Amino acid sequence: MKRIILALTLAGFAAAATPVLAEEGHDTPQPPRVKWSFSGPFGKFDQAQLQRGFKIYREVCANCHSMQMVAFRNLADAGGPGFSEAQVAAVASEYKIKDLDDKGEAVERAGRPADYFPSPFANELVAKAANGGVAPPDFSTLAKARTYERGFPWFIFDIFTQYQEQGPDYIVALLQGYVDAPKDFQVPPGGNYNKYFPGHSIAMPPPLQAGQVTFDDGSPQTLDQYTRDITSFMMWASEPHLVARKRLGLQVMVFLIVFAGLMYFTKKKVWSAAH
Repeated sequence: MKRIILALTLAGFAAAATPVLAEEGHDTPQPPRVKWSFSGPFGKFDQAQLQRGFKIYREVCANCHSMQMVAFRNLADAGGPGFSEAQVAAVASEYKIKDLDDKGEAVERAGRPADYFPSPFANELVAKAANGGVAPPDFSTLAKARTYERGFPWFIFDIFTQYQEQGPDYIVALLQGYVDAPKDFQVPPGGNYNKYFPGHSIAMPPPLQAGQVTFDDGSPQTLDQYTRDITSFMMWASEPHLVARKRLGLQVMVFLIVFAGLMYFTKKKVWSAAH
């Protein structure tokens, strides 16, 4: 519940603070649809993709973005990246966690599986000062907080097709949307032109480029592969229990169908002698 409330709050702030257009005549195109393994009522995360996305996060994104709603132990949860307990413990031990000792004095210790991923900055003010006055958003809410307007009649179709991947589709498009600005567009100082970002001027420079991260499984080291892998991991970080939720939802639907059938035949039996 805390994760959902925070994601909705960030989405509200983003919608209120982001202009639709930076300059008149420069419309923002809709992100293209991307095929995801976790889409639909029976979808689930691709374990190998999550592991690649986690590597991108650690080597690139963790320098600026926190992931404070995900614990190290979540990496071993069912439906997630599929790390073993030993691997989780090894990853956690590489982080320094601020804690208190038995005397109440501040200390730094090696991370444990029960700890949450620490922020790369000491506090929000430090994060703002290091990033042009705006603290980078938390990784564990981004995929749920970011979206775009589908417009009529698409949002009606989405109800029946159960399309809920606006956030991941937008993030992939954004990460691939850094292009040269049109001649009639004035990019403000410290900004970067992105055709999918509302207003087109974004402070974050292109975070990924081809060949930046080496994959151990031999997957293509291209920008398209990077963006899909990190976005899938971002979606998992926003909802690590997505697979369990879908499984429970399916079980509930089956139960309701069987229960409705039993109630129907019970009603017929009870009232069979009534005229």
